[in-house]
Amino acid sequence: MQVTKDNLSELEFPQLLEQIVPFAFSSKIAEQITHILPMPLDEARISLTKVSEYASSYENDNAIPFNEYEDIEAELKVMGIENYRLDAASFMKIKNISMMVGKLVVYFKKFNEYYPVLFSESQEIELTKEIIEKINNVFNRYGEVKSDASPDLEIIRKEISHARKAIQENFNRALTMYGQSELLDDIRETIIDDQRVLAVKSGFKKRIPGRTLGVSKTGSITYIQPESVVKHQFRLRESEEEEKKEIDRILRQLTAEIAIFQPLLEEYQAYIFDTDLTQAKARFAHKVNGILPEINEKKRLKLINAFHPLLWMRNQEEQKPIYSQTLELSERNRIICISGPNAGGKSITLKTVGLLQLMIQSGILVPVHPKSEMFFFDKIRTDIGDNQSIENHLSTYSSRLKKMAGIIREADDNTLLLIDEFGTGSDPELGGALAEAFLEFFYDKNSFAIITTHYTNIKLVVEQLPNAINAAMLFDEETLEPMYKLEIGQAGSSFTFEVAEKNKIPRFIIKNAQKKVEHDIVNLDKTIVKLQQEKYEVEKLKSDLTERKESVEDKRDNLQKLNEQLQQKLFNFQKLYEEEHRKLQFGNRVESFIDGYVNGKSRKDIVKDFVKILEQEKYRRKETDKTTNDRLKVVKRKITQQLKKDDVKEKIAETNEKLEEKKQKERALWLKEGQRVRISGSTSVGTIEKISKNKVIVNYGTFKTTINADELERI
Repeated sequence: MQVTKDNLSELEFPQLLEQIVPFAFSSKIAEQITHILPMPLDEARISLTKVSEYASSYENDNAIPFNEYEDIEAELKVMGIENYRLDAASFMKIKNISMMVGKLVVYFKKFNEYYPVLFSESQEIELTKEIIEKINNVFNRYGEVKSDASPDLEIIRKEISHARKAIQENFNRALTMYGQSELLDDIRETIIDDQRVLAVKSGFKKRIPGRTLGVSKTGSITYIQPESVVKHQFRLRESEEEEKKEIDRILRQLTAEIAIFQPLLEEYQAYIFDTDLTQAKARFAHKVNGILPEINEKKRLKLINAFHPLLWMRNQEEQKPIYSQTLELSERNRIICISGPNAGGKSITLKTVGLLQLMIQSGILVPVHPKSEMFFFDKIRTDIGDNQSIENHLSTYSSRLKKMAGIIREADDNTLLLIDEFGTGSDPELGGALAEAFLEFFYDKNSFAIITTHYTNIKLVVEQLPNAINAAMLFDEETLEPMYKLEIGQAGSSFTFEVAEKNKIPRFIIKNAQKKVEHDIVNLDKTIVKLQQEKYEVEKLKSDLTERKESVEDKRDNLQKLNEQLQQKLFNFQKLYEEEHRKLQFGNRVESFIDGYVNGKSRKDIVKDFVKILEQEKYRRKETDKTTNDRLKVVKRKITQQLKKDDVKEKIAETNEKLEEKKQKERALWLKEGQRVRISGSTSVGTIEKISKNKVIVNYGTFKTTINADELERI
C-alpha cells in the first residue's frame, strides 16, 4: 500500500503503534513495532491469521509457552570468531532460547487444529537436543561450571577443597592456641583479601610466626596469617589459578562446539523475534477487542460496530462512553458524504475508517463486529485537519489545494480517499463549485471516498450520483446534543442557528442573522433531510421486500426438492424391501424343494413346481417394468408442467414489457414542462422545469434536482 508519512500522522497510526510497543518482550521488537507499515495482501493475511490464532489462546487455560526472554544477537555476532569464549550468562541465554523454541514447536504440534498457521511455521524449524545437552554437560541449572565438566577440573577442584579444609583446620588450631594467651586483641580475628588472619597486638607480633598482611589504622593491631596456614594458602591460590585456566579452556571449547550451530541459532532467534511480534499484536488486540474480519477481494468495506481504538482506550480510562460506527463502501456505494453539525463525530468517523484500514493492512487486528468485511486498497490519501504551513507561507486553503492536487494525480479505482470539511476555506459559492468538480472527478475515477461537508450543493450532487450516498451524524433537535451516530441514506443539517443558541450566543444576534438569509435557504437543509429520509425508507422497503421474496422462493424450492428426495428414498426403500422379501420367499421355496427331494418326492413334480415359480417371477418382472414406466410418465408430466410454467413466466414478462410500453406512452402525454410531479414513494411535490431525453429537472422551490423520468408520478 502507498501511504505518505503525513497520511499516517493524520490518521494517528504512529500513536497506535506506541500503544503496542509495551507488549513486546524484546527492545528490538519494540523498536521494530514503531516502524510497522502496511504490507502486501498475501503477507498481511499470514500475519493477521497468526495474530488471530495467538489471540484465541487467551480464551482458554492452556496458554502458549512463550514469555520474556533475552535475545542472543550479540552472541551470534561473536561466536564464530576463532578461539572466542562466551561467558556463562551467554550460554544460559542460548540454552533458554533453544528450550523456548522446542516448547513452542511441541505445543503447536499438539494443538495444531487450533493453530494451523502457527503450527505450519513451527514445523519449518529444525530441532536438536545437542545444543542444550552440550551446555548442560558444562553448566548446572544455576549457570555455574560443573566440576565434572572435565577430568582436570574435577581434580583441581578436589585440590581446592583439600586446601581450604587444611586452611580452616590449621587456622582454627592456631586461633585456639593463641587465644588462650594475651597475644590477641579482643576481636581475635578478621578477614583481609578473603583470608582469615589473627588480630595480634602489635607489641607481641614477633611472638607469633607467620605472614603479616597489614596493620590497623592506629597501628595497635597487626594482622598475621599463621605460619601453618601460609603454605596451604599458596597452594589454594595456585589451584584457583589452574581452575580459571581450565574453565577458560572448557568455555572456549564449548563456544567452538556451539558455533557449529550458529545458522540454526540464527533461525531460532528469528523465530522467537517473529513470535514476539505476533504476541505483542495479539495482546494489544485482546486489550481493544480486536478481531480478524473477512478479507474479501470484491472491493467491499463493511464495518459493523467499528471503534476507534485510541479513543476507546482513552475513554475506558476516563470512564466515558464511546460510540461505534457502521458503514459500507462497495462498487454500488463508492462515495459516502457525511454532513451534520460540528463536534458531531464526522472527523472521528473518517479517522476510524482510515486507522482501521491501516491496521488491517499492517497485520493488526481491528475492533469491529465479526461479521464485518474489509478490502485491501492500493493507496490511502487523506486531508484531515488544519494544513496551514508557516514554513512555506501557505494559508490553510492554499495548503489544502496543494494536497488536493497530489490526490487528483494519484486517485484511481483502488484508492481510498478520506477528506474532511470538503471544499471549505474559500468563498462558499466558489469553493463549493470547486469541491463539486473535485467530487465528480473522483467519482469518474471510480475512487472510494468518505468526505465530510457542510455544503448543500455537494449533498445534492451526491444525491444525483448512482454510486454515491449521503450520510448524517445524528443530532437531537430537542436537546441540541450530538448523538455520535452515523445514519446512512440521508443528508444531515448543520443546525447552525440551533448550535449557536446552545452555545449561549445572544438571541438578538441569532435573529438578526436569520433575517439576513432567505427563509427558503434556512429551511433547505431540512427539506433535503426529509427527501433523503423518504428515499432511504422507500429503498430500504424495496430491498426488504426483494429479500423476503427471494427467501420465500428459495424456501419453497428447497421444500419441493426435499419432498422429491424423500419420495425417492421412500420408493427406493419400498423397492428394496420388496426385493429382499421376494428373495426370502424364493429361498424358502428352494428349501422346500430340497426337503421334498430328500423325503422322496418325485423329480418330475419338483421340476413342475419350479417351472411354475419361474412363470410367476416372469409375470412379476413385467409388472415391475410397467410400474417403472408409470413412474417415468409421472416424472415426464412434472417436467412438462414446469416447462408450461416457464412459458407462463415468459408470457408474464412479455405482458410486463407491454405494460411498461403503455406507461411510457401515457407518460409521454403528460410529461411536459410545468407538470406537477413527485418521486415514486415520496410525498414532496415539485414542478417539471426542463426535460432532456429521459432526464427531468424538477424544481422544488428551494432547490432543483435531476431525476429519471420513469421515477416520477403525475399529481
